[in-house]
Amino acid sequence: ALVVRFLTKRFIGDYEANTGALYSRKFTIDGEQISLQVQDTPFVSLEEDTDSICCQEQINRSIYWADGFVFVYSITDYESFRVLRPLHQHIRRIHPNANIPLLLMANKGDLLRARQVSSKEGLQLATELGGTYCEVSARENCEGVHEAFQQLCQELSRSSGSCNGEKRRGLHLVRPKSPNMQDLKRRLKQALTSKGKSATTL
Repeated sequence: ALVVRFLTKRFIGDYEANTGALYSRKFTIDGEQISLQVQDTPFVSLEEDTDSICCQEQINRSIYWADGFVFVYSITDYESFRVLRPLHQHIRRIHPNANIPLLLMANKGDLLRARQVSSKEGLQLATELGGTYCEVSARENCEGVHEAFQQLCQELSRSSGSCNGEKRRGLHLVRPKSPNMQDLKRRLKQALTSKGKSATTL
C-alpha cells in the first residue's frame, strides 16, 4: 500500500499476494533527475521461537543490490516491529562496511486506538540502526508517505556520488530487470474494477 501511495498517490486496500515486484520512476531531486527502482519484497518473518529471520533468496538478492532500505512495520502489530532488528543484522552481514541510507516507516498512524508500538520505540530503534524515522498512514496521508520517500531519495542522491560500485563485486547475482509500472497499473485497474463491482452488487 505504501509503495502504491508513493508511486501513484492512490490508496487501495486490497492487493494480490506480494510477489516482490520491481517498479521504477524518475524524480528530480535538488535539480538533478534520478531513476529510482523500488523492489517491493515479500514479507519477512521470524523463525519460530528464535530471533532469526526467515529470508527468501529473492530478498537476499534485493538486499545485495539495494542502495537504500525502507523498513515498514504496523503500529498495530508488535511482531512486525520485532522483526526489524534481526533484519537489519542480516543486512549488515551482507553489507558489513557500507553506509546505506535507511528509513524506518511506521504505518497505520490512523489507528492510534489499536497502537501496540509507541512512537518513542520507533524513534529509538531508528536511532539505534542509524536511520531516520517517520510515522505515516498509507490510507489517510498521501503527503506524509511521499515526503518520507522523498527524504530517502535525497539521501540516496547524495550518497550515490560516493559509491564506487565495490559492494556489487564478488557475488554472481543477477540484478533484477524490467521495472514493471505496467503491472502496477494493471493491478490498480483490477482492484478498482472489483471495488466498483462490489459497490454495484451491494
